[in-house]
Amino acid sequence: MEQLELILASPEFKVSDRIRRFLSYVTSETLAGRAERIKAYSIATQVLGRDSHFDIQNDPVVRIEAGRLRRAMERYYLVAGQADRVLIEIPKGGYVPHFSWRSLDPSVEHGQRAQPAAIAVSARTKPRAPWVWALIGAMALVVVGVGMGQVWRSDRADGPVRPALVVAPFANLSPGSEAGLLAAGITEEVLVQLARFKELSVYVRESPGKPTSVLPAPEAGGRPGREFVLEGSIRTSEGKLRVSSRLLDGATAAILWSRAYDADLRVSDVLGVQSDIAAKVATAVAQPYGIVFDTSQVKAEDGRPESFDAYQCMLRFYRYRQSLGQDEHIATRQCLEQTTIRYPSYSTGWAMLSYLYLDEDRFRLNRRPGPPDAISRARNAALRAVELDPENVRAQQALMTMLFFNQEPAEALRIGERALALNPNDMELLGEYGSRLAQAGQWKRGFDLLDEAVARNPVRSSYYVGMQALAAYMLNDDQMALSLIRRADLASFSLYHFVAALIYARAGLDAEAAASRSQFLKLRPDFFANLGAELAKRNFNEKDRAALIEGARLAGFPLRQRLTHAN
Repeated sequence: MEQLELILASPEFKVSDRIRRFLSYVTSETLAGRAERIKAYSIATQVLGRDSHFDIQNDPVVRIEAGRLRRAMERYYLVAGQADRVLIEIPKGGYVPHFSWRSLDPSVEHGQRAQPAAIAVSARTKPRAPWVWALIGAMALVVVGVGMGQVWRSDRADGPVRPALVVAPFANLSPGSEAGLLAAGITEEVLVQLARFKELSVYVRESPGKPTSVLPAPEAGGRPGREFVLEGSIRTSEGKLRVSSRLLDGATAAILWSRAYDADLRVSDVLGVQSDIAAKVATAVAQPYGIVFDTSQVKAEDGRPESFDAYQCMLRFYRYRQSLGQDEHIATRQCLEQTTIRYPSYSTGWAMLSYLYLDEDRFRLNRRPGPPDAISRARNAALRAVELDPENVRAQQALMTMLFFNQEPAEALRIGERALALNPNDMELLGEYGSRLAQAGQWKRGFDLLDEAVARNPVRSSYYVGMQALAAYMLNDDQMALSLIRRADLASFSLYHFVAALIYARAGLDAEAAASRSQFLKLRPDFFANLGAELAKRNFNEKDRAALIEGARLAGFPLRQRLTHAN
């Protein structure tokens, strides 16, 4: 315990409180003879704040924090702990610490600072000399690369196929500098950010800087599905940093995406730079409408439910979300129902299915007669998704959306805030949350969040562009509304034509307004039979309902003569 206290008190042991608790817990439990109790579940629930529903297979938090602890211990023993006789190590592949004595250089007998014989550092060298930084960086890369050679998997072995993303440790191209530590830190942050996207299976490749050809089968767990490799490199010069990153097709090594990021380390916080660049890389790579989830990869199916697989089904869901058409809806719903039967513990599948059920009610798509009604099925699916994985952002998003359209906007927005905290880089979530804020009357904030979501999505979602157009209309920015509605591509989606008619009419474009009005009435002939209920379902306040009703009048929609603004 004295060695533990020495480590925790050292200024060189710069870690978060949870890492300190992690080390204290595993050390004290081992010394108390309870090493057999040290498991990922106990660490997650007793140290890291996870609840009793913690999913060992799908939540990599313990592995991530263990990796951080190992790197912090390596750094401590390389710098401040060079003279320590007791070694505390957390072996790879487990969490039970190993204690040992180590031999020291004979110079310790003569009053000099002792050095581990295996390192053989000159006693007169200052700890933070450039070569020490290089050594620390190299050790960090070893820990991230070779030390994490075991596959880090974010899915279950018997779960549905997901895209496989192999992350290679970012290479340091500036020997003799502090770039080694930066490379290790950015690699770690990228892994943390990517792990939040539950539609992916994330793996770690052993070595940085090696040319990529074909992704080896063992790295993908020997499972089918599309495979990708994320690589990168770090260069520094006179306090400036450049990080280059690229995504490759795992089968052909073709470069699908690449980008460079620059930062000035003389005026920026290093940890902040690492986190910011990693967030940008993860956002660009892992977005639902981005390269990994390219919906053009959806295969033409023969209509048989058994021919659907979970990966194709997930791609189909995002393709449906880009069109919101009747045909895509029914095929996607069938696909997801088969997927959740085959994989009942697939949280993301249940979340997506909740959307399909909800759209039966709010968009009148392929409604099923009889109980349970669409909202009840949507609620059950969303709750199941959250129960299976409380930290699955797509599950939280589905629950938020269902509650909003079930007349529970306050609770829905609270859940949306929580989900955004889980993954602030998920632009699909940000777009949905911005849409709900706008409909709840916070048009300006909703517009700004939608703007960010659309700007940061590799492939824009027309649904969110359409919501932006509505927000601009409600903010009386007619020029912006007109520009946005012309960018949206939702010919199969009925409410797009309603919003377009309002925007065109107020802009004085009578022919375009008439065409949109005609198309909407063709798709939703019953909408104006109970306009008040349709607007109330979407949680528009009285003022906004009045504005929309007046806009509908101007656009020439068949409103009842005595329809009031409060209807």
